[in-house]
Amino acid sequence: MIIMQQLITSFIASAGFGILFNAPRNALVQCGFVGMFGWILYYILVEVGMDAIPATTFAAMLVAVLSHTCAKLFKKPIIIFNVSGIIPLVPGGIAYNAMRNFVENDYYTGVQLSAQVMLLSGGIAIGLMFSGVINQLINKSRILFK
Repeated sequence: MIIMQQLITSFIASAGFGILFNAPRNALVQCGFVGMFGWILYYILVEVGMDAIPATTFAAMLVAVLSHTCAKLFKKPIIIFNVSGIIPLVPGGIAYNAMRNFVENDYYTGVQLSAQVMLLSGGIAIGLMFSGVINQLINKSRILFK
């Protein structure tokens, strides 16, 4: 039952942010699925015991791969699917708690949470970048072997 809740809420969040970012209406369902698959991979990896930072990186890689695939299949810009797809992975709650701890003069906890936010954000960036590099290498190898 928990998995179904995770699937539904991550789909709604991703598609909802697609609406906020003015994604084309005919791409909203794909945006939702990209975010949903990225989040469910993250959720499963964390549930089996992986640390949140590598799980976020792998989920971001999946989001990027699915974004490239959707962009080619539906002839839309990749950024539409990337931005909507990473929304469930963004560590907004942790960032909020970090700032709240700074305001409450609990600097030790605030610094710990801020470091975690930066590591998770870096994992998202690395995942998106790594997948983009792999995609470029595949495209260049196709050109070389033609």
